[in-house]
Order: sequence, then structure tokens, then C-alpha cells
Amino acid sequence: MIDLLRRYPLPVIVVAQLFGTSLWFSVNGVWLSLSRELGLTEADLGRLTLAVQAGFIAGTLTIAVTGLADRFGASRIFAVASLLGAMANAGFVLTLNLPALDFILRFATGLCLAGIYPLGMKMVIAWTPKYSGVALAWLVGMLTLGTALPHLMRGATLGMPWQWPLLVASLLAVVGAAVVFLLGDGPHLPKSSGPIPLRQGLAALRVPRFRAVAGGYFGHMWELYAFWTLVPLLVGRELGRLGEGDALIPWLAFAVIGIGAVGCVGGGWLSRVKGSEWVARQALRLSGTVCLVYPWLNGVSPVVLMALLLVWGVAVVADSPQFSALAAEAAPRASVGSSLAVMNAVGFGLTLPAIWLTSGWWGQLEVWAVLLLVPGPVLGLWSLARAGAEPAQG
Repeated sequence: MIDLLRRYPLPVIVVAQLFGTSLWFSVNGVWLSLSRELGLTEADLGRLTLAVQAGFIAGTLTIAVTGLADRFGASRIFAVASLLGAMANAGFVLTLNLPALDFILRFATGLCLAGIYPLGMKMVIAWTPKYSGVALAWLVGMLTLGTALPHLMRGATLGMPWQWPLLVASLLAVVGAAVVFLLGDGPHLPKSSGPIPLRQGLAALRVPRFRAVAGGYFGHMWELYAFWTLVPLLVGRELGRLGEGDALIPWLAFAVIGIGAVGCVGGGWLSRVKGSEWVARQALRLSGTVCLVYPWLNGVSPVVLMALLLVWGVAVVADSPQFSALAAEAAPRASVGSSLAVMNAVGFGLTLPAIWLTSGWWGQLEVWAVLLLVPGPVLGLWSLARAGAEPAQG
């Protein structure tokens, strides 16, 4: 069994990440049932989503400044984080009517995700040292598919208790923990360098090209998670215009978010021909355009707008792995890991106000709330335009 896993390490890692990251939006996947049965609002959805994001940021910064990932094997951290995340996610079932506790458990889930997503990247390096933007694209693609998975599970369990999809997500995370633990750390794991001062990661922001690329990433992140949070609401709006019920919402929400995996993999393939910067710029331009025009198309057929949501789903995440690749090239060689950790932490920090604004204003603005996301792509493109004029650091 172990020999079989180690023969195909990359598929094992990306599938384990798919299972582990199903915890990320597990509550969003059952949101319609929660709102209908318990009277929770879009603001409550935003609050719980923000808890996960805040936990992930706290966990990422903790790993960055303590050198935790260098002191212990990446596979062990991944496995432990998946197990603890599964427990926190399952515990939400028991604390839903206790606002303070449900917030804490979603925050804890985010903390655990910081031991899954970034450590998955490190394991790819350890097992496939010659990995390219394509391998990284597969990894982010699995993150995207994992984010969409709760909607699929909810669609497959309609008519059943809403607790089932949450518990299935926890079970998948346990399976992911088991296979990664059996796989172990790769033979090319970087040597431990001990704790990395936070200022060493921040120092990369003084490099003009890294700062320009990071700015593009920040604009991308302002749009990405807020869009994923709004997807069930946008899909529900179009189905309501068609006179359809809620049964199709989880299936279509899964399609809109999950199709982003195709964008990641396709973008990785294109990056080999056109380069990462070209892919990042085109994806950000396309998602920003859709974001800008979508609310102005109120009179257009809901079927057309659903197709436009699918286009948005592809473009909104296709640039993510390419920004990571560009940032790794531009960062000082001695602090690539800490520089990326800081960039990710700031990027995820920007998801907090974006989610808070869009989910909080949805009740008043409805579809017009998506215009609050437009500054992200606009500022991202402006920053990325400066990257081409700056040399990468050696």
C-alpha cells in the first residue's frame, strides 16, 4: 500500500488536499437549509465565513514566524491538521445555536486549513523537486474543487438532514490525513532553517517586482473568496427568475465554483507557452470584466447569466497559481518561503472586508453588491502592469 502511494505522490497529495479543503466552505454548502430551518441571514453566513478566513490567516502567520513547518515533517502536520479540522467541522453540528462557540469552531477549522493547503505545497516540492507551474496549478485546482465539494455533497443529500454533508466532509478529511501520513515526507524535503523572522518575509515587499506581483495577487484575493461566498446567492437569484425551486442551487453552485479547477489546470498549461504573467493578467482582466458587467445585465435571460457565472468561475481563480509562481521568482532567494507566507497572509486578510461588505450588503443591494468586488481586479491589473518593467531578483 505504502509503495503504491509513493509511486504516485503528486496524485496522492492533490487528492488529499481536495478532501482536506472540503472543510473550508462546508457550512456554505448547507446554507440554504440553515437559513430555512433556523432563520439565519446572509450576514450570519458572512460572519461564519469570516471566521474560517481569520483562522487561516492566524495559522499561516503562526507557521511563518515559528518555523513550525521546518521543525516537524510536512506530512505529519498535514495529517494532524486534517484530523483536528475534521473534529472542529463535525463539532459545528452541536454548536450551531451557540453563536460564540460556532464562530470559535469555524475559526479553529481555518487554523487547521493553514496546516493543509500550504503544507500540501511543501510536500509537492519534497516529492517532485522539478515541479512546474502545471503541478502548482493542479494543487490550487484541488483547493478550488475542495471548496466546491460541499455544494455537491448537499445536492446529493437533498431531503436528508443538513448535518450529513458536514459529517461527510469531516470523513473525507480523515481519509486525506491517513493517506498523507502513509505517504510520508519526500526525499527532497528542504533542510530546516529554524524560525524565520517576520521582517525577513516583509523585506520582499521592498523588491519592486515582488511588490508589483503581490499587488496583483492582493487584487485577485479581494475578488476570489467574496465571489465564492456569493455564488449560492447569485445562482439562487437566477433560478428564482426561472421559477425554479432551491433543489438545483447546490448543484449549480458546485459547477460555478468547481469549474475553477479547469481554469487552474488550463492556466498552468498555457503558462508553459505564454508565461505565468500573461495568464495571470488575462484571467484577472476577464474576471474583472464579468464582475463589472454582470449586475447591468438584469434584463438578460437567466440562462445566459448562469453561463456567464461559469465563465467567471473559470477566470476568478485561474490566476492564483500563476501569481504564486511569479512571486517565487521575484522574491529574494534566501527568503522565498517566508515571502510567500507573508503574501498569502496579507492576501487572505483582504478577503475579510470583501466578504463582510458583500454578504452584509446583499440584503439591500442584491446583485449590485458584486460591484464592491470591482476594485480588486482593477487595482490588481494596475499593479501587475508594473511587474513587466521590473527585473526578477536573483
